[in-house]
Amino acid sequence: MATQQRPFHLVVFGASGFTGQFVTEEVAREQVSPERSSRLPWAVAGRSREKLQRVLERAAMKLGRPTLSSEVGIIICDITNPASLDEMAKQATVVLNCVGPYRFYGEPVVKACVENGTSCIDICGEPQFLELMYWKYHEKAAEKGAYIIGSSGFDSIPADLGVIYTRNKMNGTLTAVESFLTIHSGPEGSCIHDGTWKSAVYGFGDQSNLKKLRNESNLKPVPIVGPKLKRRWPISYCRELNSYSIPFLGADVSVVKRTQRYLHENLEQSPIDASSFTLTFFGQGYSQGFGPDKNKPNIRICTQVKGPEAGYVATPIAMVQAAITLLTDASDLPKAGGVFTPGAAFSRTKLIERLNQRGIEFSVISSSEV
Repeated sequence: MATQQRPFHLVVFGASGFTGQFVTEEVAREQVSPERSSRLPWAVAGRSREKLQRVLERAAMKLGRPTLSSEVGIIICDITNPASLDEMAKQATVVLNCVGPYRFYGEPVVKACVENGTSCIDICGEPQFLELMYWKYHEKAAEKGAYIIGSSGFDSIPADLGVIYTRNKMNGTLTAVESFLTIHSGPEGSCIHDGTWKSAVYGFGDQSNLKKLRNESNLKPVPIVGPKLKRRWPISYCRELNSYSIPFLGADVSVVKRTQRYLHENLEQSPIDASSFTLTFFGQGYSQGFGPDKNKPNIRICTQVKGPEAGYVATPIAMVQAAITLLTDASDLPKAGGVFTPGAAFSRTKLIERLNQRGIEFSVISSSEV
């Protein structure tokens, strides 16, 4: 990617949104990281110059950098205005797209980036959108040399790279992996999940706030239908996590956005600071000379990925470091551009090392040959 031809290496689109604010702060930290050997020209993008300016001012105050606002470009663009998205894409080497839900708002950004040869990172956790972007834009992105990499937040980076790390640390051939996620919420306890985990929203205290949440957000029930289940659950509560999660499947976009806005405006910082995650991998495979034709697996390995709060701390770190990897590890990326998962895009890069240096730690717990 020819960064010299574009004024900004990174552009955070949707910087004035709730997650976008955290991503903006993380880019600002990266800008002055002692590991950096070159400048990092970057910009924020969105509909309102005033809101973008306020985001930069808050980041400047939080990070103790009073000159931050003058160091960052501002680009005005709107998801409903394709020409403005094209103008944004033409100025960026990599766009960090924080505007969701992606099934409603993601494709225009992908389209603009592909057409203008701009790489794009997002933090989508919506499988249908990710698959659709692959089928519609992979070949065109490859022609343009653009890398479109979805789910580059907590949803996939720790899991994808955790499997790659496990494979690389095994002294043999990895053939199977099981993974288990533990979410720690400080003194409130923890909750263990053995599958895909959707970001939970912290900071609402006890069950008495559930009624307040329903009333003030004007949230209507969302149908959840399974083979033996037909009930209406507008929101679910995990006491161990001290959090709420919202089933958005089938919800109208106005309901989704209204509920997200309420949650974001009432989110407390202290539960975020007290939270963390641990993702544990149990792998098995074969040492050299062994194989599945005649033998049972004879190597076992246990690894972990540990990090800070998943949704608003680990996700911005993962997203920004994925973007930095696109900028700096070009020779280790897939040869042509295209639409990729994080594991496919970053398997040979130094992304794991970068994450280790920023608080998302990969380690081997045990390894044995049977």
